[in-house]
Amino acid sequence: MSSFTPHRSGERAGQDRFPQLLRAEWTKFRTARGLVLAMAASVLVTVSLGLLVAGGVRSTCVTGKGEGSCPAPLVGPDGTAVQDKYYFVHQPLKGNGSITARVSDMTGQIRLPDAVPGVRNVKEGVVPWAKAGLLVRQSLKRGTPYAAVMLTGDHGVRMQYNYTHDVPGGPHNGPQWLRLTRSGDTVTGYESDDGKTWTEIGTVELTGLPETVEIGLFATSPGVLWDMAKAFAQATATFDQITLQGANGSWRRDDVGVSMESDGKTPHHPGGVVESGGKLIVTGGGDIGPATVEGGVRADLMLIGAAVGLIPVLVAAVMSVTADHRRRLIGTGPPVSPHPARLLAAKAVVVGAVAFVAGLVTSGVVVPVGLAMLRANQNPVQPITPATESRVIVGYAALTAAAAVLALGLAALARRGIVAGGLAIALVVVPYLLATAGLAPWLLMITPAAGFAITQSVPTFAHVDVHLSLIGGYFPLPPWAGLTVTCGYAALALGAAMAVRHRKAPR
Repeated sequence: MSSFTPHRSGERAGQDRFPQLLRAEWTKFRTARGLVLAMAASVLVTVSLGLLVAGGVRSTCVTGKGEGSCPAPLVGPDGTAVQDKYYFVHQPLKGNGSITARVSDMTGQIRLPDAVPGVRNVKEGVVPWAKAGLLVRQSLKRGTPYAAVMLTGDHGVRMQYNYTHDVPGGPHNGPQWLRLTRSGDTVTGYESDDGKTWTEIGTVELTGLPETVEIGLFATSPGVLWDMAKAFAQATATFDQITLQGANGSWRRDDVGVSMESDGKTPHHPGGVVESGGKLIVTGGGDIGPATVEGGVRADLMLIGAAVGLIPVLVAAVMSVTADHRRRLIGTGPPVSPHPARLLAAKAVVVGAVAFVAGLVTSGVVVPVGLAMLRANQNPVQPITPATESRVIVGYAALTAAAAVLALGLAALARRGIVAGGLAIALVVVPYLLATAGLAPWLLMITPAAGFAITQSVPTFAHVDVHLSLIGGYFPLPPWAGLTVTCGYAALALGAAMAVRHRKAPR
């Protein structure tokens, strides 16, 4: 009896090794002129539309000096665009000290949509983030470091500092005692129901506080949200039981950040203070906090052509699969691999990698160049941190890759290019375009188009109310959560296609 080992082709084994499959798929892709041109078209379309928008934006503002270029956004200590408008009744505090007061009442006025066209509809009421309380800050210069403890319209007691930070206190909406102490660079906020038993809310370090700071009472109110904009709102707070330690001068009054009418002399919606029997009744409008959408032109607008630019990528991904299928049908392509699932995985790696590079080139050019053009044309630009800009650029590349792999998986399942391409566009591009037009924004939560959230550049903060709409730059899902949805769809489509091919593989 003799035994033998069947001979296996070295060539076949080599072809089925994954590195060889990757090399073969890359060779097929780069030698297919149509696929290369499709990727180049994606870059060209997205970059061209983005730079066209950037070059055409011309922002103008009307101030007391007339119409002209808009000023650059006001930025806080960490570079975030901020708002710093409020009415301040204050005294200089040299060294350490404190201020204590009770907010005994808080009312306000808000402008609602006009019931009669042309007649302003102003009603009594306060917005949820109207603020009245105690404030210590480096100086009256807008954008400088500060710490405040306050009663809000509908969010209880809060301690906020340096615009972007918010620490919740108790859920109080009625009269409340507040206290703010300064010891060196350390500021501590307290609250009390009766003025006797005190609870610490938080302690912050305001590095570099000068020896003399400004300390006092403030009131402000962001506008009420309607019609995708903030309309006029003011808050009025009554302070009593006021005591200061370390400051005993006369009260100074400043309407910080108030804008002027077109005559350059008349304040627009001015605040004020009334003294009455030991009470100070302070009225103010504006906000001390992040500017969000008011901070200038957003970086993500440079990718306004992203949805259209993805169409050639989706088509190229579909073509990379259907072209192989057509070649096999007419007998000009290679025989079916004994590992078709592995072959599909190699194709997905190549297509995904090429799409990632195309997306990276696109966003890496259009975002920084577009922002530079906006600034050169004297437009106010929303400040963007290096981390956020990197996330937008690399995130868009990842979205492009995930969308390409999704289209490839659909093509492998459908085996018909028109069906797969149409389905990919319907899942990735159409929901985004509908949401941009204000229709069915919920589609950006449940479809692969959710991944566009990775391009959101305008920041979000829990202590700022905004309209969560695509027009304002906000997506229904956080950036990374949205991209995860797209990647999940891509993995599902590719996994299903690989499972089908594995089942049909020759044994």
